[in-house]
Amino acid sequence: MSTTSTSAKTSKQGSSSSKAASTGAELRAARLAKISAMRDAGVNPFAYSYVASTNSVALQEKYGSLKDGEEDPGKTDVSIAGRIMARRVFGKLAFFTVQDCAGTVQLYLDKNEIDGAMGEGSFANMKAWTDNGDIIGAKGTVKRTEKGELSVKVSSWNMLTKSLAPLPDKFHGFTDVEKRYRARH
Repeated sequence: MSTTSTSAKTSKQGSSSSKAASTGAELRAARLAKISAMRDAGVNPFAYSYVASTNSVALQEKYGSLKDGEEDPGKTDVSIAGRIMARRVFGKLAFFTVQDCAGTVQLYLDKNEIDGAMGEGSFANMKAWTDNGDIIGAKGTVKRTEKGELSVKVSSWNMLTKSLAPLPDKFHGFTDVEKRYRARH
């Protein structure tokens, strides 16, 4: 009797682990398909270089005095690069939280601004091609949103590195103890 219950438990565990593996494989396949779509459109998903003019801490120091809803009066262009940690897309407007070497900054992506600067369909491509974990470069002006978040109002963006795997779970972390010991650096 105990052997049947043990084998039933094993088969249930095996199916849940294969489900997780297929989900990971499906995510990877979807991201590889996005890479193919980018290459078909003539966009390199792994850029060779990008020059960022500032970082998140320098933006906070220089533009921290902007009031809610106010844009940099000098309309100075800044460029920043970092990993997409969160994406929030609302039709013709999107907000990305990007983490660079110093901290995080929000990107304010407006369809009219991006399509006007980069050509029609650029905003749609950005929505279709980006995922959490990708490293992007963005150029634009600095503004403080109506909610009070200091942001870069993006006029153009570049994919610097397309992520093939999703970011690790933020709350549960590294749960495989064996892998944790093997992969410590």
